[in-house]
Amino acid sequence: MHRTILCDIVSVESTLFSSPVRYVVVTAEQGDIGVYPGHAPLLTLLKAGIARLVMEDGTEEVIFISGGFMEVQPHKVILLTDFAKRAMDLDEAAAQLAKQHAEEHLGSGSTGLDHARALRELNEAVARLRAIDMKRNHL
Repeated sequence: MHRTILCDIVSVESTLFSSPVRYVVVTAEQGDIGVYPGHAPLLTLLKAGIARLVMEDGTEEVIFISGGFMEVQPHKVILLTDFAKRAMDLDEAAAQLAKQHAEEHLGSGSTGLDHARALRELNEAVARLRAIDMKRNHL
């Protein structure tokens, strides 16, 4: 059995990450999923959240993902997302401002699509802040 699994994180803009890892933990629609070498094939939706990649040497990489899809094969995992960024490259002030803006919009009594959009923006801002916090606590 292999000790690593190839992980590719691909966004609309570029391939952000492509390397062997010990395992990956991602935020999926039904909760966090850990993917190890030899995992059964899987296709699932991802929520805005964190991809935590444990490298061959035991170090961790934390990446914010805006949502998307994950395809798992026994020796490869691919995360397809609209937007992905390393936690260390995220702007904490901008994420705080986005969170505040979304909370204000939700509190304004908006309905329908505006409410759904504000809720999605709030979830994404909170996920960015969690990624920043996770990276900060692992340093």
